[in-house]
Amino acid sequence: MKARLCLIITSVLVAACSPAPDGRGETSRVADIRQQPDDLVAGEVMAIAYSGFREGQHPDRGDGAVNPSDAEILEDLEILADHGFGLIRVYDTGENTQTTLEIIREHELPIKVLLGLWLRAEISNHEGCPWLDEPIPDEELAANKIANAAEIERGIALARGYEDIVVAVNVGNEALVDWNDHMVPLDDVIAYVREVKSAIEQPVTVADNYEWWISDGAPLAAELDFLGVHTYPAWEEKTIDEALDYTIENIRGVKAALPDKPIAILEAGWATVADEFSEQASESNQARYYDEIERWAGENNITVFFFEAFDEPWKGDPARLNGAEKHWGIFTVDRSPKQVMKR
Repeated sequence: MKARLCLIITSVLVAACSPAPDGRGETSRVADIRQQPDDLVAGEVMAIAYSGFREGQHPDRGDGAVNPSDAEILEDLEILADHGFGLIRVYDTGENTQTTLEIIREHELPIKVLLGLWLRAEISNHEGCPWLDEPIPDEELAANKIANAAEIERGIALARGYEDIVVAVNVGNEALVDWNDHMVPLDDVIAYVREVKSAIEQPVTVADNYEWWISDGAPLAAELDFLGVHTYPAWEEKTIDEALDYTIENIRGVKAALPDKPIAILEAGWATVADEFSEQASESNQARYYDEIERWAGENNITVFFFEAFDEPWKGDPARLNGAEKHWGIFTVDRSPKQVMKR
């Protein structure tokens, strides 16, 4: 189980910081992993992961994308700004991202951006990825490497062109963890990071699962300005009562393994509908997790990009309407606020 490695490390290295008898252990948590205010990304505690695809829309899956309109993206951004989000995360350098940056500038919206550069598979991880049934053909891997180089170039251009909006750049999203379907060799990720860092002024990070950072992250961490960590208690069969403590264990484990780098949580969330963990998926649990992680993150100067802004029905199995991938939003796909945003 994914929890074991982190639990072993934290039990050995931070036994002195175990929770107080009331089970909360607030003082020890703060003393263990509190960062400096300057370690916050753009000075924000709670940020949001954003993708603007609505019902019937989707990114390019081989036959072209169906993108949201400029008016729809503007509506999204105004919703997020109205609910206090001054920092969003986007995942690639495609048309949606370019339009989002243009709209923020044109309308002078009070929103900054963590710009993502999406890396496609350069290794066929068909033996490690549960949903990759066949090897990725060599010619596709070769084409992906060319596409990744182009993605890096576009990202550098966007970071330079929107230096007033792009506050940091993330190179690759879960491209290193051993269960992904778009694996990239560590040496290649490091090379991409170096290329980006040499070309822009903003801080550079990489986003991956907490467990990967703990076990394998040291060579990459040495290249980065801060670490981008993903943590999902619900995917690891944790109840809402266990969720915050488990998230803290994850981050504490990364901090113990890589103590010299600031950390930002680039994804943490709670689905409101999910066949995969139906007893835990609900709007009330999402609201509780959001409130708890916001309070903890504020005490410890850790930026959290909550996943995610809006439900995305294009994700996952089209026949599985209640699959978790479709229901992480704090707003529904029709932009109605869920419980967490109604207060």
